[in-house]
Amino acid sequence: MNRKTLIVAANEGFIIKGLETKLEGIGVASSFSQPVMKDIREKCEGTGLIILFTDDAIGDIANTLVFIKDYCSEHNEQVIVIGAKTEYDVLKGYIPSSLIYQFFERPLDMEQLLNEIEKYMEEESQYARLKSILIVDDDVSYMSIISEWLKGSYRVSMANSGMQAITWLAKNHADLILLDYEMPITPGPQVLEMIRSDTELADIPVMFLTGKSDKESIMKVLALKPVGYLLKTVDKKELNESIGKYFATHNA
Repeated sequence: MNRKTLIVAANEGFIIKGLETKLEGIGVASSFSQPVMKDIREKCEGTGLIILFTDDAIGDIANTLVFIKDYCSEHNEQVIVIGAKTEYDVLKGYIPSSLIYQFFERPLDMEQLLNEIEKYMEEESQYARLKSILIVDDDVSYMSIISEWLKGSYRVSMANSGMQAITWLAKNHADLILLDYEMPITPGPQVLEMIRSDTELADIPVMFLTGKSDKESIMKVLALKPVGYLLKTVDKKELNESIGKYFATHNA
Protein backbone atom coordinates (compact mmCIF):
# COMPACT_ATOMS: atom_id res chain seq x y z
CA MET A 1 0.00 0.00 0.00
CA ASN A 2 1.28 3.48 -0.84
CA ARG A 3 2.19 5.57 2.21
CA LYS A 4 0.84 8.67 0.54
CA THR A 5 -1.94 11.08 1.50
CA LEU A 6 -3.87 13.75 -0.33
CA ILE A 7 -4.77 16.72 1.85
CA VAL A 8 -7.88 18.55 0.65
CA ALA A 9 -8.59 22.00 2.10
CA ALA A 10 -9.63 25.47 1.01
CA ASN A 11 -6.16 26.89 1.67
CA GLU A 12 -2.69 25.50 2.29
CA GLY A 13 -2.22 27.46 5.50
CA PHE A 14 -0.05 27.07 8.59
CA ILE A 15 -1.81 23.95 9.91
CA ILE A 16 -1.67 22.20 6.53
CA LYS A 17 2.03 22.96 6.04
CA GLY A 18 2.74 21.77 9.58
CA LEU A 19 0.87 18.53 8.89
CA GLU A 20 2.81 17.99 5.66
CA THR A 21 6.09 18.37 7.55
CA LYS A 22 5.06 15.98 10.31
CA LEU A 23 3.82 13.40 7.78
CA GLU A 24 7.18 13.51 6.06
CA GLY A 25 8.76 12.85 9.45
CA ILE A 26 6.90 9.54 9.80
CA GLY A 27 7.59 8.48 6.22
CA VAL A 28 4.24 9.43 4.72
CA ALA A 29 4.26 11.46 1.51
CA SER A 30 1.58 14.09 0.98
CA SER A 31 0.21 16.40 -1.67
CA PHE A 32 -2.26 19.26 -1.39
CA SER A 33 -5.41 20.07 -3.33
CA GLN A 34 -8.17 22.59 -2.99
CA PRO A 35 -11.68 21.00 -2.99
CA VAL A 36 -11.94 21.16 -6.79
CA MET A 37 -12.68 17.96 -8.70
CA LYS A 38 -10.21 18.63 -11.51
CA ASP A 39 -7.38 19.27 -9.07
CA ILE A 40 -8.21 16.24 -6.91
CA ARG A 41 -8.52 13.97 -9.95
CA GLU A 42 -5.03 14.95 -11.08
CA LYS A 43 -3.43 14.39 -7.67
CA CYS A 44 -5.23 11.41 -6.15
CA GLU A 45 -3.51 8.71 -8.23
CA GLY A 46 -1.56 6.41 -5.94
CA THR A 47 -2.98 7.97 -2.80
CA GLY A 48 -3.61 5.67 0.15
CA LEU A 49 -5.66 8.10 2.23
CA ILE A 50 -7.53 11.39 1.76
CA ILE A 51 -7.44 13.93 4.59
CA LEU A 52 -10.33 16.34 4.16
CA PHE A 53 -10.50 19.66 6.02
CA THR A 54 -14.03 21.08 5.98
CA ASP A 55 -15.31 24.60 6.60
CA ASP A 56 -18.63 26.42 6.65
CA ALA A 57 -18.70 26.41 2.82
CA ILE A 58 -19.08 22.62 2.70
CA GLY A 59 -22.51 22.92 1.12
CA ASP A 60 -20.90 24.53 -1.93
CA ILE A 61 -18.67 21.53 -2.77
CA ALA A 62 -21.31 18.79 -3.07
CA ASN A 63 -19.96 17.60 -6.44
CA THR A 64 -16.46 17.33 -5.00
CA LEU A 65 -17.72 15.27 -2.06
CA VAL A 66 -19.52 12.89 -4.44
CA PHE A 67 -16.32 12.53 -6.47
CA ILE A 68 -14.33 11.71 -3.32
CA LYS A 69 -16.99 9.16 -2.35
CA ASP A 70 -16.86 7.48 -5.77
CA TYR A 71 -13.05 7.52 -5.85
CA CYS A 72 -12.73 5.95 -2.41
CA SER A 73 -15.35 3.30 -3.23
CA GLU A 74 -13.53 2.35 -6.41
CA HIS A 75 -10.01 2.34 -4.94
CA ASN A 76 -10.52 0.82 -1.48
CA GLU A 77 -9.60 4.05 0.25
CA GLN A 78 -10.99 6.01 3.15
CA VAL A 79 -11.20 9.59 4.36
CA ILE A 80 -10.11 11.29 7.54
CA VAL A 81 -12.33 14.34 8.12
CA ILE A 82 -11.28 17.39 10.13
CA GLY A 83 -13.80 20.12 10.88
CA ALA A 84 -16.79 21.16 12.94
CA LYS A 85 -19.52 18.71 13.98
CA THR A 86 -22.14 20.63 11.96
CA GLU A 87 -19.95 20.38 8.84
CA TYR A 88 -19.43 16.68 9.45
CA ASP A 89 -23.19 16.15 9.65
CA VAL A 90 -23.54 17.73 6.20
CA LEU A 91 -20.66 15.69 4.78
CA LYS A 92 -22.24 12.39 5.85
CA GLY A 93 -25.06 13.14 3.42
CA TYR A 94 -22.53 12.66 0.61
CA ILE A 95 -19.86 10.31 1.95
CA PRO A 96 -21.14 7.21 3.83
CA SER A 97 -19.72 6.31 7.23
CA SER A 98 -18.20 3.14 5.77
CA LEU A 99 -15.72 5.31 3.85
CA ILE A 100 -14.83 7.59 6.78
CA TYR A 101 -11.94 6.26 8.84
CA GLN A 102 -12.00 8.94 11.53
CA PHE A 103 -13.47 12.34 12.30
CA PHE A 104 -11.49 14.98 14.20
CA GLU A 105 -13.30 17.97 15.56
CA ARG A 106 -11.51 21.31 15.58
CA PRO A 107 -9.30 22.40 17.29
CA LEU A 108 -7.12 19.64 15.87
CA ASP A 109 -4.99 17.41 18.09
CA MET A 110 -2.05 16.96 15.70
CA GLU A 111 -0.39 14.10 17.58
CA GLN A 112 -3.62 12.14 17.76
CA LEU A 113 -4.13 12.68 14.03
CA LEU A 114 -0.61 11.43 13.24
CA ASN A 115 -1.15 8.36 15.42
CA GLU A 116 -4.39 7.56 13.56
CA ILE A 117 -2.73 8.02 10.17
CA GLU A 118 0.09 5.65 11.17
CA LYS A 119 -2.48 3.16 12.45
CA TYR A 120 -4.41 3.42 9.19
CA MET A 121 -1.28 2.81 7.12
CA GLU A 122 -0.44 -0.31 9.15
CA GLU A 123 -3.99 -1.63 8.86
CA GLU A 124 -4.06 -0.98 5.12
CA SER A 125 -0.78 -2.84 4.66
CA GLN A 126 -2.43 -5.91 6.21
CA TYR A 127 -5.68 -5.20 4.36
CA ALA A 128 -3.89 -5.29 0.99
CA ARG A 129 -3.17 -8.99 1.54
CA LEU A 130 -6.87 -9.88 1.83
CA LYS A 131 -9.03 -11.18 -1.02
CA SER A 132 -10.74 -8.46 -3.05
CA ILE A 133 -14.53 -8.43 -3.47
CA LEU A 134 -16.44 -6.04 -5.72
CA ILE A 135 -20.12 -5.49 -4.85
CA VAL A 136 -22.27 -4.31 -7.76
CA ASP A 137 -25.73 -3.03 -6.88
CA ASP A 138 -27.74 0.12 -7.61
CA ASP A 139 -29.00 0.11 -4.01
CA VAL A 140 -26.21 2.00 -2.25
CA SER A 141 -27.72 1.47 1.21
CA TYR A 142 -27.80 -2.28 0.74
CA MET A 143 -24.24 -2.27 -0.62
CA SER A 144 -23.08 -0.42 2.47
CA ILE A 145 -24.64 -3.07 4.70
CA ILE A 146 -22.96 -5.89 2.78
CA SER A 147 -19.67 -3.99 2.85
CA GLU A 148 -19.90 -3.73 6.64
CA TRP A 149 -20.57 -7.47 6.87
CA LEU A 150 -17.51 -8.36 4.79
CA LYS A 151 -14.92 -5.67 5.40
CA GLY A 152 -13.28 -7.38 8.38
CA SER A 153 -12.31 -10.38 6.25
CA TYR A 154 -12.00 -8.97 2.71
CA ARG A 155 -11.02 -5.90 0.74
CA VAL A 156 -14.40 -4.58 -0.34
CA SER A 157 -15.15 -2.17 -3.18
CA MET A 158 -18.54 -0.99 -4.44
CA ALA A 159 -19.99 -0.03 -7.82
CA ASN A 160 -23.56 1.28 -8.11
CA SER A 161 -24.02 0.38 -11.78
CA GLY A 162 -22.88 -2.18 -14.30
CA MET A 163 -20.83 0.33 -16.26
CA GLN A 164 -19.15 1.62 -13.11
CA ALA A 165 -18.21 -1.97 -12.34
CA ILE A 166 -16.67 -2.51 -15.79
CA THR A 167 -14.74 0.76 -15.44
CA TRP A 168 -13.47 -0.31 -12.01
CA LEU A 169 -12.41 -3.72 -13.32
CA ALA A 170 -10.38 -2.09 -16.08
CA LYS A 171 -8.04 -0.67 -13.42
CA ASN A 172 -8.42 -3.02 -10.44
CA HIS A 173 -8.37 -6.70 -9.57
CA ALA A 174 -11.26 -8.58 -8.00
CA ASP A 175 -11.10 -12.11 -6.61
CA LEU A 176 -14.92 -12.26 -6.56
CA ILE A 177 -17.82 -10.13 -7.77
CA LEU A 178 -21.15 -10.00 -5.90
CA LEU A 179 -23.63 -8.96 -8.58
CA ASP A 180 -27.21 -7.76 -8.33
CA TYR A 181 -29.67 -9.03 -10.95
CA GLU A 182 -32.05 -6.10 -11.43
CA MET A 183 -30.29 -2.79 -12.14
CA PRO A 184 -31.29 0.09 -14.43
CA ILE A 185 -29.64 0.49 -17.87
CA THR A 186 -27.31 -2.51 -17.51
CA PRO A 187 -28.88 -5.39 -15.55
CA GLY A 188 -26.81 -8.08 -13.86
CA PRO A 189 -27.05 -10.73 -16.61
CA GLN A 190 -25.82 -8.22 -19.18
CA VAL A 191 -22.95 -7.19 -16.90
CA LEU A 192 -21.95 -10.84 -16.55
CA GLU A 193 -22.11 -11.28 -20.33
CA MET A 194 -19.76 -8.30 -20.72
CA ILE A 195 -17.35 -9.80 -18.21
CA ARG A 196 -17.39 -13.21 -19.87
CA SER A 197 -16.80 -11.69 -23.33
CA ASP A 198 -13.70 -9.76 -22.20
CA THR A 199 -10.61 -11.98 -22.30
CA GLU A 200 -8.97 -10.09 -19.44
CA LEU A 201 -12.03 -10.32 -17.18
CA ALA A 202 -13.60 -13.60 -18.27
CA ASP A 203 -12.12 -15.72 -15.47
CA ILE A 204 -13.29 -13.50 -12.60
CA PRO A 205 -15.76 -15.49 -10.47
CA VAL A 206 -19.20 -13.89 -10.18
CA MET A 207 -21.78 -14.68 -7.52
CA PHE A 208 -25.29 -13.23 -7.82
CA LEU A 209 -26.67 -11.53 -4.71
CA THR A 210 -30.20 -10.58 -5.64
CA GLY A 211 -33.85 -10.48 -4.80
CA LYS A 212 -34.78 -12.36 -7.99
CA SER A 213 -35.84 -15.82 -6.85
CA ASP A 214 -37.97 -17.14 -9.73
CA LYS A 215 -36.76 -20.19 -11.63
CA GLU A 216 -36.80 -18.42 -15.02
CA SER A 217 -34.40 -15.71 -13.86
CA ILE A 218 -32.05 -18.23 -12.30
CA MET A 219 -32.01 -20.47 -15.39
CA LYS A 220 -31.33 -17.47 -17.62
CA VAL A 221 -27.89 -16.90 -16.09
CA LEU A 222 -26.72 -20.49 -15.50
CA ALA A 223 -25.18 -20.66 -18.96
CA LEU A 224 -22.92 -17.76 -17.97
CA LYS A 225 -21.57 -19.93 -15.15
CA PRO A 226 -21.86 -17.82 -12.00
CA VAL A 227 -20.16 -19.48 -9.03
CA GLY A 228 -23.22 -18.96 -6.85
CA TYR A 229 -26.71 -17.50 -6.64
CA LEU A 230 -27.64 -15.98 -3.28
CA LEU A 231 -30.85 -14.20 -2.34
CA LYS A 232 -30.85 -10.90 -0.46
CA THR A 233 -32.60 -12.65 2.41
CA VAL A 234 -29.18 -14.10 3.27
CA ASP A 235 -27.83 -12.99 6.65
CA LYS A 236 -24.29 -12.00 7.60
CA LYS A 237 -23.28 -15.46 8.77
CA GLU A 238 -24.66 -17.24 5.69
CA LEU A 239 -23.03 -14.76 3.31
CA ASN A 240 -19.62 -15.04 4.93
CA GLU A 241 -19.90 -18.83 5.02
CA SER A 242 -20.82 -19.00 1.31
CA ILE A 243 -17.93 -16.76 0.28
CA GLY A 244 -15.48 -18.48 2.62
CA LYS A 245 -16.49 -21.89 1.27
CA TYR A 246 -16.00 -20.69 -2.29
CA PHE A 247 -12.47 -19.38 -1.63
CA ALA A 248 -11.53 -22.48 0.36
CA THR A 249 -12.75 -24.77 -2.42
CA HIS A 250 -11.15 -22.91 -5.29
CA ASN A 251 -7.99 -21.59 -3.62
CA ALA A 252 -8.95 -18.22 -5.20
